[in-house]
Amino acid sequence: MRRLSFAAALLAATPAAAQVALPDTIVTATRAPTTLERVPAAITVITRQTIEERGFQTLAEALAIVPGLRLAASGGIGQQASVFLRGNSSRSTLVLLDGVPVNDPAEANGAFNFGNELLFDVERIEVLRGPASSLYGGSALGGVINLVTRRAPPDRAFVPYGEIAGGTQRTLRVGAGATGTVGQFDYLASVNSLSTQGFNATASRFQRTLNERDGFRGTAATARLGWTPLAGTRVEGLLRWRENRFGLDSVPRDDPNFTGDDRRWFGQLRGETTLFGGAWTTGLRVAHGSDRRVYSNLPDQLSAASGTDRYLGERTTVDWGNTVRLPGFGAFTDGQASFGFTHARESARSIAGAVPFQTRVNASQDVNAGHAAVQYRIWERLDLSAGLRHDAAGGFSDTTWRLGAVLQVPELNLRLRAAGGSAFNAPALFQRFGAIGTSFRGNPNLRPERSLGYEVGAELDIPAFGRPAFATLGATFFQSRVTDLINYNAQFSTLVNVDRVAIKGAELGVALRPTRWLSAELSWTITDATDRATGRPLPRRPEHVINATLRAEPLPGLVVAPTLLFTGRSPEGPFASYTDAGASIAGPRRNKTGTVLNITVSYRVTPQVTAFLEGRNLGGSKWEPVNGFQVPGRSLLVGTRFTF
Repeated sequence: MRRLSFAAALLAATPAAAQVALPDTIVTATRAPTTLERVPAAITVITRQTIEERGFQTLAEALAIVPGLRLAASGGIGQQASVFLRGNSSRSTLVLLDGVPVNDPAEANGAFNFGNELLFDVERIEVLRGPASSLYGGSALGGVINLVTRRAPPDRAFVPYGEIAGGTQRTLRVGAGATGTVGQFDYLASVNSLSTQGFNATASRFQRTLNERDGFRGTAATARLGWTPLAGTRVEGLLRWRENRFGLDSVPRDDPNFTGDDRRWFGQLRGETTLFGGAWTTGLRVAHGSDRRVYSNLPDQLSAASGTDRYLGERTTVDWGNTVRLPGFGAFTDGQASFGFTHARESARSIAGAVPFQTRVNASQDVNAGHAAVQYRIWERLDLSAGLRHDAAGGFSDTTWRLGAVLQVPELNLRLRAAGGSAFNAPALFQRFGAIGTSFRGNPNLRPERSLGYEVGAELDIPAFGRPAFATLGATFFQSRVTDLINYNAQFSTLVNVDRVAIKGAELGVALRPTRWLSAELSWTITDATDRATGRPLPRRPEHVINATLRAEPLPGLVVAPTLLFTGRSPEGPFASYTDAGASIAGPRRNKTGTVLNITVSYRVTPQVTAFLEGRNLGGSKWEPVNGFQVPGRSLLVGTRFTF
């Protein structure tokens, strides 16, 4: 039985016969193909099987069950959703699409909005927790999330697939695609859409709320063409487009005429070949992404004023990557080195608000980086790895490193892991060059935010009742120090490197597999993120987050998959706490605890057709992940998916 890191087992643990969707190797954590059990980092892999069995529609829904991750959403689909990985800031998570960064350069703080990404064309999601700047540079201080698009089967010329579902809140979800391999060529084409009337994002506790729903309409399309002229050589092109339109809200009252339009184009062309009998693999990639966001607020009963805010962020990336198989000597085996060079051109243009407080930026920068890493296995049970990277941009440079070790103790069914390293967050273009009227100017001399951290973890398989892995116990302890955090100066006239943060915590979990048809998983994340100057806990970092999932297949083809999400109390900042009177600036408010119950039931009618039922927030929770904005109410979706 293939051993998994506990984080991966927590989401992918299924009966042995069903554990086929999890990839044998991943690249996100090391930039070189490495089996999951040998990765010196906390990795969670959400497979296509998990996405379908748990009914995840958006990236935000899928990430909500990842250990060490807190998701803070300002409502339902399309609303702003931020991720806090291991207590780090929302701008500390780098998001990749097939290995290419897709964070919007025009976002004021460089944070990614996780509420907009649909998952129909996604094969799996890899979540790397912990500092990863030695691999990917800026914005990877807290970790990396890589979306891997669907792959074509090597042995079939035409594989159509699709789904259709409808339900409450006038929700309609439709998707269709085809993939396959014809001779030296393989292809993928898919299109999907989701529309819903949605719920009121503003909390129902406000007495003056208008109970106006914030709907969502999104469409996405993906096309890929690959060519393998000979074994070990491949050329591939990918185009991906999506556009979402949605309603937005203000607190403490709704804003009926506040809408958003978020559109992304992404394309890449990459080629890869092996040399010297497969000892050296080298590849070149060119990618371009464009994010255009428009927010419009028309006159209504709240205000006679109107306005349109426009944002455009673009990034062109050129990446040369190499993997070299290293010779073994003595007890050292399975050695490989990776190295490469990355160039990126980022630009941001935006104009928002009205004079005299109009917010604007028009800036660009070049980022160049070189990276190298090496890994070896010793005595067939100890994996060691080391990595180094240097990034240079217009106004700053930074060198980051990472060391890791994984020890397999098969005699005890035990796996031990330790890693440490440094990371940085580069200042966003708005933070360096933006302006708000005449009262605020960005600081082009800002330094990157920097961190130094480590983690130690263990996973133990416990055999019982004739099952070699009846239970898996896992624990990971992490700690980091972040310095030079970017914040406003005392006059709110610019930004400076001033704050310091101390973070420590633990990710604990257990996975039970009492029978081939039943498995249950529980993860408990404890986080202590503190401002070192004031000693106060950081906003939106709850001390406790608990996720419980169960997968039962009592009859062949019938899968019942409930999910219970619990989030503990967390403080809010003084300018993000709301009452019926508006913003409360007297002091921070604590967000209350919240519990949300979801369940998905699916039945394989035939080997090609599956019917499913998805229920969300069945307990009718009115929990506010972000003060003033509550989770969507009860919903039910019925549908079918097929693959021929």
